[in-house]
Amino acid sequence: MDRIKLTPISAEAFAPYGELLTPRAAPSRMINAGRCERHHALAQVQRGGGEAIISIFRSEAVSLPYACTLLERHPLGSQAFMPLGAEPWMSIVAPDEGGKPGAPLAFLVPAGMGVNLRAGVWHGVLTPLDHAADFLVVDREGEGVNLEEVTIAPVTVEA
Repeated sequence: MDRIKLTPISAEAFAPYGELLTPRAAPSRMINAGRCERHHALAQVQRGGGEAIISIFRSEAVSLPYACTLLERHPLGSQAFMPLGAEPWMSIVAPDEGGKPGAPLAFLVPAGMGVNLRAGVWHGVLTPLDHAADFLVVDREGEGVNLEEVTIAPVTVEA
């Protein structure tokens, strides 16, 4: 069984897979008579001819060490996950290698930060750590097959 370390997420390390959803150091502009910072266009919703929809996903928690055995991707649209709670969570991603997932990476995502996965990015299922959690999800609804799942040999994520 392969083992990988859970590493703190950074914009640079996550860039091949998508964008981080977190306020910038300075807002794009002030709105609402100067009372509200707007951190504009943190990510782009890829719709592939479909519609952008907003959902809430409720996921059971996982604990470390965690055995990842399932990866999926959405070839027609991006998928954004924004936690609604105050707990850190884990995002598992993998590069594409000829239509199959390559070696997974596991990122520790701090509380209050989300991620936007680009269309076609292999990723693990939602993995809140130690406590069940709700996530606001922005993704694509429409014609075409937009889900591919593959079972992989177990990869254990460790702290």
